[in-house]
Amino acid sequence: MSLQTISTNRAHSGTQHVVSHASSSTGTEMTFSVFVPDHEDGTKLPVIWYLSGLTCTHANVTEKGEFRKACAKLGVIFVAPDTSPRGEGVSDDTDAAYDFGLGAGFYVNATQTPFDQHYKMRDYIEKELPELVATNFPVDLNRQGIMGHSMGGHGALTIGLRNPSIYKAVSAFSPIVSPLNCPWGEKALTGYIGPNRDAWREYDACALIEDGARLPDMLIDQGIADNFLQDQLKPELLQTACEKVGQKLTLRMHAGYDHSYYFISSFMEDHLRWHAERL
Repeated sequence: MSLQTISTNRAHSGTQHVVSHASSSTGTEMTFSVFVPDHEDGTKLPVIWYLSGLTCTHANVTEKGEFRKACAKLGVIFVAPDTSPRGEGVSDDTDAAYDFGLGAGFYVNATQTPFDQHYKMRDYIEKELPELVATNFPVDLNRQGIMGHSMGGHGALTIGLRNPSIYKAVSAFSPIVSPLNCPWGEKALTGYIGPNRDAWREYDACALIEDGARLPDMLIDQGIADNFLQDQLKPELLQTACEKVGQKLTLRMHAGYDHSYYFISSFMEDHLRWHAERL
């Protein structure tokens, strides 16, 4: 499958690519960014997938994440996909709300009409995108890590928990840890998956752990001044789920930090180094 180059820029001894392609998963044009550190010809590099949050595209972390310098030093490729399908004919929230529809794909395979036509972000991230990136960039698919923010943190945790043999490192910033127990998740999963809450469990990190999913470790950073902390994010639910079964979790709470990229960029290098040690 061919890629269309949107832009390339030199930065921190590497190249920042932004590309698009026709997706077989979503049936739409999809855009993503890839940072490739300079490397010797023939060398395959580990890759970290970064999943963004509500309202975001690939551009948010690409422009604000401050990851390139660390990735260049560590020799790690960094890939940032979009958060949902987009384009003419793609269904959106009837009220154009920010927490459902365009920009809010929740990294699920939707089963409910009309969203089941295009909202196949689980297949896109887990299957299509890795194959596409590995075909076009020097990626070693035996060394993959996944991370994300907010809705993307939910995506990283659930994808990692469902595929522990593929992702060697899993981390998140301010993740939605239990869509079963927050307004964002209840709205999204009802709309995409339907009213049967048992069908939601494969998209809930806490439920996956309760149902037997395990990882060697997880790293989560959360700002205490995050205005979504109490109602939507609820990291204590994940901490409790992990403690009950002995799942290792490193949860770091940071006073004064909010939900923004000021927070994410402050701890991005920590996460990248944590991933690189495991990749």
